[in-house]
Amino acid sequence: MTHVTGKPLTGRKVLMIVCSAYAVIIGVNLTLAYQAVATFPGLETRNSYVSSQHFDVDRAAQEALGWDVAAVLEDGTLRLSFDHDGTPVAPVIVSATLGRATNVAQDQTPEFIWDGAAYIAHVDLGAGNWNLRLKAKAQDGTDFRQRVIVRVIR
Repeated sequence: MTHVTGKPLTGRKVLMIVCSAYAVIIGVNLTLAYQAVATFPGLETRNSYVSSQHFDVDRAAQEALGWDVAAVLEDGTLRLSFDHDGTPVAPVIVSATLGRATNVAQDQTPEFIWDGAAYIAHVDLGAGNWNLRLKAKAQDGTDFRQRVIVRVIR
């Protein structure tokens, strides 16, 4: 029979163990909460109720344009194409922001140039998923808004 000798487990030691465990849990939660708030990119719209009042009308007008939008990155050149039944379309680009979905630290504003078939811009992107948040205007004045995903594989 073996006897283990040592200090007895007292109420004070149990209290210290429990307090230490809770301190670790609370510390991790506070760190994660701070990181979530510090990297939040912001609101999409100031008043979602007002935006929702004309959402269906705007979406129907945009879908009536019949555009297929694609963004492809090749050798540092971003090619943004708008097609209607296979024919290139050249809308007026109101704004275009290229960035990550989770933060705004790497956001870029590409300078697009029409080459006769698509818009092109030179960009420097790291590997991963990027979002092109695009606002354009059709020749008839219809607003067009879309988030186009650009995947960069290296």
